Amino acid sequence: MKYESGNLNEMLRRALKAQAELGLGEMIINPEALAAEETGKEAPTVTNLDSDSEVVDMFIGTGPTLGPPQYESLEMHYKDISDCQLCPLAQSRTNFVYGAGNPEADLMFVGEAPGRDEDLRGEPFVGRAGQLLDKILVAMKMSREQVYIANILKCRPPGNRDPQPDEMEKCFPYLKEQIRLIRPKVLCALGRIAAQAMLNTKTPLGRLRGKWHEVEGVPLVVTYHPAALLRFPKYKRDTWEDMQMIMARLQKDQ
Repeated sequence: MKYESGNLNEMLRRALKAQAELGLGEMIINPEALAAEETGKEAPTVTNLDSDSEVVDMFIGTGPTLGPPQYESLEMHYKDISDCQLCPLAQSRTNFVYGAGNPEADLMFVGEAPGRDEDLRGEPFVGRAGQLLDKILVAMKMSREQVYIANILKCRPPGNRDPQPDEMEKCFPYLKEQIRLIRPKVLCALGRIAAQAMLNTKTPLGRLRGKWHEVEGVPLVVTYHPAALLRFPKYKRDTWEDMQMIMARLQKDQ
């Protein structure tokens, strides 16, 4: 994955226009980082995996680090599981929605399940929520071609209802293998269901976001699902703060 180089604060300033299109208002930039830029001193880290981080055993994890993949490629994995019949959702789906994006992405987004548009097209996040995610990526100076996007469930639940625990349990190994094959530097859980499932917790989303978590050795950020932002625009500012955390982490790891 190619992530635009250069000073982080310059990147944030260049994103002002795109952020305004999201209706986020004035950008929140770390004042200490700006001061450091002006004085020539090293800027402090926006956030890191410190003692305040919640390290939770991942829903699919068996150890502290991500193990080796069982397949040679995402394509081989997809071909092997695309006719999955492990749960009743296979009978009602139009398409098996595996995932899409850069197989070597540094950033991987994980949602909960495909919706109607995704079920029809066989691709994740292609409806209104996906269009908003595209705008968020533009604000981050990124694109779909640079990231990878997947869901916990690969099949649409009837009526877009919430995924059931037994359905997620059947799909968890598929997501785990995707993460193993991609080996992203950062995971981003989109929405309450994805976040709680990946962190094996019932903690409300509001208490999970705004901090770093770690799952199988991979840093994870929790944020609102784009569909929630369409219904509740007030959460856009919080979401942008979460994206800034991701941008800072990726910049640091270059």
